[in-house]
Amino acid sequence: MIEELLPDSVVTVEAYGDDELAVTALYPEEEAVVAQAVDKRRREFAVVRSCARRAMEKLGVPPQPILPGERGAPGWPAGLVGSMTHCDGYSAAALVRAADLASLGIDAEPHQKLPDGVLPAVALPAETDRLRRLADEHPGIHWDRLLFSAKESVYKAWFPLTAKWLDFTEADIDLFADPGEQHTGGLRARLLVPGPWVDGHRVDLFEGRWTVQRGLVATAVCVPHS
Repeated sequence: MIEELLPDSVVTVEAYGDDELAVTALYPEEEAVVAQAVDKRRREFAVVRSCARRAMEKLGVPPQPILPGERGAPGWPAGLVGSMTHCDGYSAAALVRAADLASLGIDAEPHQKLPDGVLPAVALPAETDRLRRLADEHPGIHWDRLLFSAKESVYKAWFPLTAKWLDFTEADIDLFADPGEQHTGGLRARLLVPGPWVDGHRVDLFEGRWTVQRGLVATAVCVPHS
């Protein structure tokens, strides 16, 4: 699912439900991170890292610990950039060589309406207006959840380039469906704060893709080299 949203240079590995990918043991350093966590959190932590290590192998990089750093961002081996995501019944990792992309972010969510009160906290007025129009045109999509996922992917692509927080209201995201399609499309995120510098150029617009399938919403954002 995530693979469909990313360039060919990106390697992805996904796990659904009780995939046997989960049996990969954690490294001691990783075990220490979740030593006090509940079983659900430990399992999600382990499964998504299993996905990431299989992605490393596909890129010819020896599997190694993936420890959360500042604000929980995963620490990738030198020369790689990537992103991970998990929700109930689904985990995924996407990795690419740093020479091929400056950054990327992925996110998956259940294809359900956001809980009451969440949308006003994460959406700009202009975004809310666009969501209403999209809902009229494509009523089978939970556009509020899709916007939330897109904001998560934008943040995951932003943070490795800036090491700064990006608030939900600091990116104005325009979602659109592919012509003739109901469940795939693109996104454009206009940054409302100074964007990151990539190869000596300021980047003020992030672009990506989305899909809705298998009861999930998935989004991906790539930041190319200038």
